[in-house]
Amino acid sequence: MFIEKPTIIEAAGNKPKLIEEFFGRVNSQDANVSIARMSSPEGWTEPGQTPEFDEYTVVLTGALHVKTKEGEQKVSAGQAILIPKGTWVQYSSPYEGGAHYMAICLPAFSMDTVHRDA
Repeated sequence: MFIEKPTIIEAAGNKPKLIEEFFGRVNSQDANVSIARMSSPEGWTEPGQTPEFDEYTVVLTGALHVKTKEGEQKVSAGQAILIPKGTWVQYSSPYEGGAHYMAICLPAFSMDTVHRDA
């Protein structure tokens, strides 16, 4: 399957964040995996969530702040993190310049399975 271009997906959070889905429920109608390029501005934060999918994140530029109940981690360009399904997590980009990263979800991201905090 060839993907000519991603679909822009609306993002949650306190500031506009760009989500470009290449594979997933919207762009390729694939429920098995979602692969998206994310661009979050400096100062962006999203609500916490407890998803029913594993999320693999690879930071391309900048840095993300990843908070779980077990602790907090700065994930910088060239680094990656796996958040297993069922783990409460909150992503943010508080660092100068924000962050550009790839997110891979198995199975694919869904609003029905992300379970965001109220």
